[in-house]
Amino acid sequence: MKQQQYPAMGFPVAEPSAPPTNGGAVGEFSTGLCDCLSDIPLCCLTCWCPCITFGRIAEIVDKGSSSCGVSGALYSLIMVVAGCQWIYSCSYRSKMKKQYGIPENCCADCCTHFWCESCALCQEYRELEHCGYDVSLGWHGNMERQNQGRVVPPPMPGGMTR
Repeated sequence: MKQQQYPAMGFPVAEPSAPPTNGGAVGEFSTGLCDCLSDIPLCCLTCWCPCITFGRIAEIVDKGSSSCGVSGALYSLIMVVAGCQWIYSCSYRSKMKKQYGIPENCCADCCTHFWCESCALCQEYRELEHCGYDVSLGWHGNMERQNQGRVVPPPMPGGMTR
């Protein structure tokens, strides 16, 4: 199996469609669903403030197009008003699985989030960390860390097109 190359800061170079480098078999999470206690601070954060854990996951999975605060607030609102935040978080599990080449199973993913919401969020957070992200920094913080010491040209505004 060809190993994925990582630049100096440990971020994957390959496109999201590439298979994950999770140390295990392709198509699996690098940690188990019930490995929550392997990271006690994350476990506590997720049990007491799942909106923060979810917001951080959503920002990385959306590649910065949604912020941690907005995603976390929406998660909280759905949780308080309707009690079905698991549907929202399950959709991000599906997005993440697509990005890292983990086979999807919509029914199993929804059941996982319905019955084991905290464990599922912890597992997703650990998977992003395993892929080289410091999830607490958010997308933009990780991109700054990755590009540290490199000269990156500024983005060009869209010009005239035909």
